Amino acid sequence: MDPGAWGNRTAVTAFTLLGLTEKQELQPILFAVFLFAYVVTVGGNLSILAAIFVEPKLHTPMYYFLGNLSLLDTGCITVTVPPMLACLLAQQCRVSYAACISQIFFFHLLTGIGCHLLTAMAYDRYLAICQPLTYSTRMSRKVQGVLVGICFSIAFINALTHTIAVSVLDFCGHNVVNHFYCDFPPLFQLSCSSIHLNRQLLFAGATFMGVIPMILISASYAHVAAAVLRISSSEGKKKAFSTCGSHLTVVCIFYGTAFFNYMRLGSVSPSDKDKGIGILNTILTPMLNPVIYSLRNPDIQGALKRVLTGKRPPE
Repeated sequence: MDPGAWGNRTAVTAFTLLGLTEKQELQPILFAVFLFAYVVTVGGNLSILAAIFVEPKLHTPMYYFLGNLSLLDTGCITVTVPPMLACLLAQQCRVSYAACISQIFFFHLLTGIGCHLLTAMAYDRYLAICQPLTYSTRMSRKVQGVLVGICFSIAFINALTHTIAVSVLDFCGHNVVNHFYCDFPPLFQLSCSSIHLNRQLLFAGATFMGVIPMILISASYAHVAAAVLRISSSEGKKKAFSTCGSHLTVVCIFYGTAFFNYMRLGSVSPSDKDKGIGILNTILTPMLNPVIYSLRNPDIQGALKRVLTGKRPPE
């Protein structure tokens, strides 16, 4: 995406990312830490995918959605961390205009799909616990595919709209981004043209990508909680809550970090606190998801052991 294609409305052809720190002596340490985090995250999520693929008992709607979430987490961290590692290795970070805009698009596409996928997972738990007799028909393979397709379509439209809107902004002179990846808030602070439309679009996007999914997730789990409380046996209650606890934990982490990441949109100057929030949003969440979902799930634990040892699943 050459800036000249927009009628030479921007004088900036590249951005300089300040990264996490300007202290040269800390950069090798940060490189090792985030390389380790990247390897652990990708390895953990791919292990979840492998376990779901090889274990017949995990071929259910819940694990179908979990597999898609693991794939999204792998993509999301790959969009941000490898470029950051390259910058730490080179001890400087200059990215082209096109690369910056592309990073924004793919990051928000993947996180947007994740927003709605978590909603689909909450709906799946609602059907499984509150409508068990019709669960198999109402959550068929066709329905699962349609739900994932809807998640992708909404996220694609949202990411494309915001990316086009930021692409037509004027960036004049100052091109230093006080962050370790390209995102809307730091770029808005560099724009020398009005960002009123961008703010309005982000507000509308936050409604469709954040508020509405949270309302649907809350409604689903309100019904789930009411249904679980009607279960007479304590063992049944424990099992029902355990299947939902991991998902609720991931929802809280995902939306919590996203909220703090964009609540400072109106800030006049960038802050190093934004980098810490960015680490939570882009690195910590994808890294914790496989741990959260496998920590208290004996089915996934057993499948992972068989993947690692090469044993065949029981017939």
